[in-house]
Amino acid sequence: MVNWISLVVPFAYLSILVGSLATFSSLYRKRKNAVSTSLAPWFPPHLQRNIYLSLLHLDPEPGQEKAPAVPESVLKAALLRRAAEDVYRTMQIRNAKQALSSLLARGSVGDDLWKRFQRAESEMEEELRDVVMEANAFSPNWGQTIFLSANEMAANGMLRKRIEELQSQTKSEKEWWEQRRATIQTDFMKELDQGRTTTPTPKTDGGVSSTKQQKLNVPTVDSKADRATSDEDTVVVEGGGPTAGGSIKGNKKKKSKK
Repeated sequence: MVNWISLVVPFAYLSILVGSLATFSSLYRKRKNAVSTSLAPWFPPHLQRNIYLSLLHLDPEPGQEKAPAVPESVLKAALLRRAAEDVYRTMQIRNAKQALSSLLARGSVGDDLWKRFQRAESEMEEELRDVVMEANAFSPNWGQTIFLSANEMAANGMLRKRIEELQSQTKSEKEWWEQRRATIQTDFMKELDQGRTTTPTPKTDGGVSSTKQQKLNVPTVDSKADRATSDEDTVVVEGGGPTAGGSIKGNKKKKSKK
């Protein structure tokens, strides 16, 4: 015969163990969900998605049975705007993922921030799938090309935003440059005035300027000619001899005849 008393103990142990594990898992899931819902969203509310859904599901006005029909072109334009915003958010997630993962590995950020990022990433994946399904509902195979158009729209929007920021700074930059140019001009004029006052014209002891003194010291052509004639008239007498004496006497006779 089977001893049921001996089998009750292991069955009771197994039931208690399974019940405790199930209770722990349920409590852990509830707590995890509560923590994830309490975390602040990574992105602000998706305005373009809300506009598209409001246009797609319009409520009928009071006194009317059916809601007014929205043109298909308006719905497509709203879906394109929604896809462009999704492209912009996807670019932000891709740029921030590597930096955030490195900071998490170093311990610079907490797990709450990483959970927020993972939650935003999963929400963006679901959003992209939803946009592709909506695009294929309007026209077949449009879901494959809608994000190409949305990428061009997002790039154009970012370029316009950058141009507007630069244009908004032109007034302040112009005022700064005008002030800078005025200060440079005043400093330059001060330097010129100081240079004029600190460099007087040099003068000699007699009160005559150096240029005038140079003009006075320049010899004339007549004085040079006189010096040349006087040098020619001088005779140098070298060693004694008859020829030398005759030449001297000849010169004296010539002078007396004259």
